[in-house]
Amino acid sequence: MGEGDEVSSAPMTPRPAGTSPRPPISCPPSQFHSPSLSRSPLLSFADHPENAITNANKTPNKTPNKTPNRSRFSTPRFITPLGSPIRKALHMTKLDPQDAWLPITESRNGNAYYAAFHTLCSGIGVQALILPVAFTILGWSWGVICLTLAFIWQLYTLYLLVQLHESPETGIRYSRYMQISSATFGEKVTNWLVAFPIMYLSGGTCVALIVIGGSTMKSFFGTVCGPHCTVHPPTTVEWYLIFTCAAVLLSQLPNLNSIAGVSLVGAITALGYCTMIWVVSVDEGRIPNVSYNPVRASTQIARTFDLLNALGIIAFAFRGHNLVLEIQATMPSSEKHPSRVPMWRGVKFAYFLVAMCLFPLAIFGYWVYGDKIPPNGGMLVAVIQFHGKTISQAILGLISLFVIINAVSSFQIYGMQMFDDMESKITTRMKKPCPWWLRAILRAMFGYGCFFVAVAIPFLGSFAGLIGGIALPVTLAYPCFMWLKIKKPKVYSPVWCLNWGLGVLGMCLSGILIVAGLYVVIDTGIQVSFFKPH
Repeated sequence: MGEGDEVSSAPMTPRPAGTSPRPPISCPPSQFHSPSLSRSPLLSFADHPENAITNANKTPNKTPNKTPNRSRFSTPRFITPLGSPIRKALHMTKLDPQDAWLPITESRNGNAYYAAFHTLCSGIGVQALILPVAFTILGWSWGVICLTLAFIWQLYTLYLLVQLHESPETGIRYSRYMQISSATFGEKVTNWLVAFPIMYLSGGTCVALIVIGGSTMKSFFGTVCGPHCTVHPPTTVEWYLIFTCAAVLLSQLPNLNSIAGVSLVGAITALGYCTMIWVVSVDEGRIPNVSYNPVRASTQIARTFDLLNALGIIAFAFRGHNLVLEIQATMPSSEKHPSRVPMWRGVKFAYFLVAMCLFPLAIFGYWVYGDKIPPNGGMLVAVIQFHGKTISQAILGLISLFVIINAVSSFQIYGMQMFDDMESKITTRMKKPCPWWLRAILRAMFGYGCFFVAVAIPFLGSFAGLIGGIALPVTLAYPCFMWLKIKKPKVYSPVWCLNWGLGVLGMCLSGILIVAGLYVVIDTGIQVSFFKPH
């Protein structure tokens, strides 16, 4: 199990011949969660072997009805042992305090509410506003069918990840997506197939949020200031910088549990602007001369790639699977109260609200705008373009403000995965937690690094379809293969066939979308303009 093999039993103490054996020593009930929520390292039996021998030779207290103290275990680098397989023999775990030093596992007092906040904040984004564009190609029937199937599919893979987070069979708790990938596919395959998509889904999303947040700030300023404003507005780059400063300032919150309130605000604002956009559109009514006939290109190959683009839009509307294990890692867990129970409760509530946002956006958006929905920007651009003069400027300003707040909030939860990775490398070398000033510098460097990429490579969005196809298996395919490898269901059983089918289908869809992304890049071309954001 990789580094999980560091769990070993205590050394046996030699006994003279003829000595009666001592009564067996049972391992106290273990807990799934990390031993310490503090930033200070803990003493381990591995550091003081004489304590391990002394404690192993002590006769158990025979006083009746006295419950032994619950011992806590840490993880050998991101792995937390479970109790049931270890109770059969006395095992002393090397106490690695690194889990108590890293942002994701530093605090283990999460709950179902925190899980719902984080899942909702990471699961809804502006990519949902483009869903009606897919309907212009698929039409009513196939649009609704594909959206429903995609929602069920990604919810099922999310369920698999929640169940795989802690494994009583192997005694391991997987607290990060990269960790469970390494345990399942091996280090080499993980570095090739999983590391880049995870980096893109975290760092790339933060770059996209800077572009979205900065551009929306510019639009918000124009809406509030009005057409006759005499104030000289900041440039696009300056708006990006303003947004980045706000995101970096908020990123100084220490760990994932500490941003639960930020995720709550982000979730509320996401629900707010999604609901306001489709309600305002329905209230204004259908625009004139709208058509619901699927858009057909002139050539067969163009129609094929348009269809693939529509499927990609629906698939990319669902995000956040790369953060599910990290969110669940913030919860306490024990044999009697495993973390998967409150986590799944929070996920179900969050995705009920996600469905209440995505389906009305797609269906009502297509009903109002039909084939006239703008392909770039989707519903947000459509509301401003078709109803900008009839809708109250206060409503338009509020929608823009909600988008900005949601972007700043989402930056925190997607950036936390990168913060954790950077700090893990530092703490591995230093053998102690990052001081506050180093943590602040690392997070500022990451934030302004994303700002530099957003400004220096403004055409990066042209590769979104291509890179999105590469990252798609993280959501739709890899969890199925992980379940097969870890749970080992009976061959040809319904669960075995289902996971193999979905896994292979997800990989095929990923390959097709990669080809479609390459075709779009080659066919439409890319206007390379460094340091010239629009």
